[in-house]
Amino acid sequence: MNRGEEARGLQARLLAGATGLGADLTTAGARLLLDYLRLLDRWNARFNLTGDSGPGKRLDRHVLDSLSIAARIAGETVVDAGSGAGLPGIPLAVLFPQKRFVLIDSNGKKTRFLFQAKLDLGLANIDIVHERIENFPGPADTVVCRALAGLGKSVEKTQHLLADGAMLVSMRGRHPGGELARLPDNCKVAFVERLQVPGAASRHVVGIRHGGD
Repeated sequence: MNRGEEARGLQARLLAGATGLGADLTTAGARLLLDYLRLLDRWNARFNLTGDSGPGKRLDRHVLDSLSIAARIAGETVVDAGSGAGLPGIPLAVLFPQKRFVLIDSNGKKTRFLFQAKLDLGLANIDIVHERIENFPGPADTVVCRALAGLGKSVEKTQHLLADGAMLVSMRGRHPGGELARLPDNCKVAFVERLQVPGAASRHVVGIRHGGD
C-alpha cells in the first residue's frame, strides 16, 4: 500500500469512527486531524508525547477516544486541563471550530508541541497556557480532562472553576464507582456514561458540577 492509499484508508476509518460516535466530523476536519497525527508522530520520536506508535493505533486510542465525548461539550469556552499532546482538546477544537478551547499543561515540552500544532494546523480557536490548572483563573463553561489525575484529584485541581459554574467532564477507563464514592460532599455527579470507543475495552465519562449549582 502506497502513502496515498494509506492516507485515504485512515481518512475513511476516521470519518466512519466519528460517525459511529455521533461526532459530525467533516472531510476537511478529518484531513486536519490526520495532519495532526503526522505532526505528533514526528515530535513523538524525540519527546515521547504519547506511548502508542503508528497512525492507526493513535487514531483509535487518541483521536477517536477524544471525539467520543463530543456530546458532552457545552458552552463557548472549553478548558482542556493537563492537555499533554493536545488530547482531547485538539480533536474537539477541530470538531467545534465555533468554540474556544484553552489547552493547559505545566510541561514545557508539551506546550511547545501544542504551540507548533496550533501554528501548523491553523487552529485559531485554541489558546495554549503553560501553567498548572490550579492557577488558571478561567473562565470556563466545560473543563475536560483525559489524563490529568484520579477523579478526586481532578476535582480538587479544578474546583475553583466548578464553583464558578463549569462542568467537569472526566474521561476514565473502567467504571469509577470507588472514586465516585470518595468525592467531596460539594460535588454533584451529573452523569456517568459508558463509551464505545474503537480499540478500547473499557471507557467511561463522568460529569461533575459543584453541588451548590
